[in-house]
Amino acid sequence: MDFMSALDISASGMKAQRTHMNVISMNLANIKTTKTPEGGAYRRKSVAMAATPVYSPFDKAMEDAKDRELKGVSVRGIITDKRPHKTVFEPGHPDANAEGYVNYPDINVVEEMANMITTMRSYEANVQAIQDTKAMFNKALQIAR
Repeated sequence: MDFMSALDISASGMKAQRTHMNVISMNLANIKTTKTPEGGAYRRKSVAMAATPVYSPFDKAMEDAKDRELKGVSVRGIITDKRPHKTVFEPGHPDANAEGYVNYPDINVVEEMANMITTMRSYEANVQAIQDTKAMFNKALQIAR
């Protein structure tokens, strides 16, 4: 693996984690949203990620045995959660039904915060990998002098 491949892998991880952080933030921001443009309460979202090749088709033709298994990560899509809404008795709420119940999104703050911490740590690990790759590249340049 060369330096650029290492940077590409870490950059793909950072991009995927940034998207994941945006989705988590959107979930937390909409924790009390009872009405959306689509109708009904907000539905929790999550991110689907998958391993993807780092190389372009030209690079793939030129790869050798040691580089065949290199994969980065990409976001395949944002998935709407199918959990049922939480029903709360609030007869004075403008979105209450005839019985006085309001549907709220089933978003657990503790779960979202745990996801946020994990996502932040993963992003930081990718940043550290990029910094380490740059340090190795600089050391290689110093040795060559």
